[in-house]
Amino acid sequence: MRVVLAEDFALLREGLARVLELHGFEIVAAVDNAPSLRRALLEGRADAAVVDVRLPPTFTDEGLHVALEVRARTPGFPVLVLSQYVEQLYARELLADGAGGVGYLLKDRVADGEEFIDALRRVVSGGTVMDPQVIARLVGRPQRRRPIERLTDREREVLGLMAEGRSNAAIAQRLSLSEGSIAKHTTSIFAKLDLAPSDDDHRRVLAVLAYLNG
Repeated sequence: MRVVLAEDFALLREGLARVLELHGFEIVAAVDNAPSLRRALLEGRADAAVVDVRLPPTFTDEGLHVALEVRARTPGFPVLVLSQYVEQLYARELLADGAGGVGYLLKDRVADGEEFIDALRRVVSGGTVMDPQVIARLVGRPQRRRPIERLTDREREVLGLMAEGRSNAAIAQRLSLSEGSIAKHTTSIFAKLDLAPSDDDHRRVLAVLAYLNG
């Protein structure tokens, strides 16, 4: 798996590159600014990208916008975005195309190499990974919009874990429930969010997007 890595802090960039290589990823480019990231991705040699939200020259959200550009050209291109802070807007923008294969992880989380690699692998496989702190922030604020308000507490819990990119089996293990129970909860979630029957992976993305927008 060939990866483009974009991070302006040299020590973190080198550390991430080492972790990726130790787990079998090939670094085709390790860059520290948005123009270099754009060029690296335009070359088309990468299978995925790990991107810092804020990159030179402006240190705003240029990394995120390059990620969105490449996904507009290649829907579903796997992108794991790293951020220093919880920014719900960034998470919503990443999910907006409904294509999956995206992740939003706080930089504190990459200190755990296994967690970082697990998140990237889920993104590469087409999953959606949201940092638990983003989910916690959303759960902690009042939910004013329907149809999210239709969900039970258990369904919210299941959807929160779904937003972290976890499979039904992983959710079942986390909540000490059977996979059958989780399947019933997800079916109920899709129904309450007015998501018509379609590919389950697509509906999971739409459900997470509704959750974030809620």
